[in-house]
Order: sequence, then structure tokens, then C-alpha cells
Amino acid sequence: METTTTSPTAIRADALTKTYGSGEARVRPLRQLSVEIPAGRYTAIMGPSGSGKSTLLHVLAGLDTVEAGSVVLTAEEKNIELTGLSERDLTVVRRQHIGVIFQAYNLVPAMTARENILLPSSLGAPQPDQHYYKTVIERLGLSGRLDHRPFELSGGQQQRIAVARALVSRPAVIFADEPTGNLDTRTGAEVLGLLRAAVDEFGQTVVMVTHDASAAAEADRTVILNDGQIIDTLEGPNAEDLAGRMIEAGE
Repeated sequence: METTTTSPTAIRADALTKTYGSGEARVRPLRQLSVEIPAGRYTAIMGPSGSGKSTLLHVLAGLDTVEAGSVVLTAEEKNIELTGLSERDLTVVRRQHIGVIFQAYNLVPAMTARENILLPSSLGAPQPDQHYYKTVIERLGLSGRLDHRPFELSGGQQQRIAVARALVSRPAVIFADEPTGNLDTRTGAEVLGLLRAAVDEFGQTVVMVTHDASAAAEADRTVILNDGQIIDTLEGPNAEDLAGRMIEAGE
């Protein structure tokens, strides 16, 4: 169901509940969790291992389902409820309105960098504006690498391709799942700078899951999870504040 809206919220989740397993093996990564992601801002999600942060990102991005609760995405001035959509309809929404940057890059080995970047468009995502496409490519320093295949590129270059793939169709929300986890410190800092630029220069909405306090400090706000629930939301915290809060949360 879609209705016109003027909400500044990019995505809203209400009372999410998610359970894996049963009996003594049952795990509940989301417990009646509610959160709002503001549009045009950079939100980090942190929490101890097993806190539910990756599960939350996957549910918000339409990559996983819940037993209860709802997720509503605001795109093109319309509210789209993701929960309850068929897998076919959910796939269409993801292609048109959601970008995902994975820790493992998820590039197609047989495709060139250019083909990987444009893959969502070939599968039904909006065709990128050519001026914007060139701007993104130049900003990411990929102009001389577009005809190379992933195995010919460094880890940092592969992650920049993944960032470009998420950016070029201008999705309503870009989700980044531990995007610096496989990168060295210098390359990781470059990728974090690109996500910051996606918000500041391109007006995107970015949601990033990370265990790294320094990475989360690049965001405008940080949501702290523990045991499937939000225990704090910090506006513009520095890395030291976040590290201390994570210790308190049991990391």
C-alpha cells in the first residue's frame, strides 16, 4: 500500500520481533525494536556481538523478514511498507529504492568494474543519469579502472566499485554492512570518507552497521543496540564517547 507523504523519515520500523531456532537454541535478535532513520543523514548502528545490529540492517533493507512489526520505506514521496510484500514485489522495491554495500563486496568476477556498477540498472533499477554517473565515478577515482575485472583490483578499489554501484541509481537509502571490515586502515578511511560524501555531496541517506567506534564517529548519529533492543541514540558522538558506551553495553 502506498500513500503520499511529506515525512523527513527515510525508513521507519515499529515493534520488530525476529527469532531464530526454538527451545533452548532459540535466539531473538530483535525484541519489539522500533527506530526511525532520518532522510539525508548518516546513521551508524553499533552493539556488542549478538546484539542484533546486522539482523536489523538486513530487515530494514528488505533482505530478511520478521515475525512481527513493520518496516516502512519513504521513497519518491511515498510510503512503502516492506513487511508483508511478496518476494517478487520486495525484489522490485530493493532494485528501485535500496542500495546495499556488503563487507565482502559481492562483485561478479566475470564482469568488468563498469558492468558491476551498472548491474542493478540491467536488472530493473533506474537508469543512472549520465552526468551523475560520471560525477560518482570521478569522485571515487574509478575512471581508469572501469574495464578491469575484480581480480585485477585491490580490495579498496573493489569496495569503491561496490560503493559506486550503490550510489549511481540514487536509492532512497544506502545500507552498508561492516563496509571496512576487510580493509586496511588507510583504505577503510577512504571508504568512510566516500560514505560521508554520499550524504554531504550527493544528499543520500546512509545506514551503516559497524563494530568500529572510529568508523561510527563519521556518522551524524549512532544507534546503540544490546540484546535486540535500542539502549541509546547519540547525536554526533566522537570515537572516545562511542568506545566508552560500547564498554558499558558489554562489548
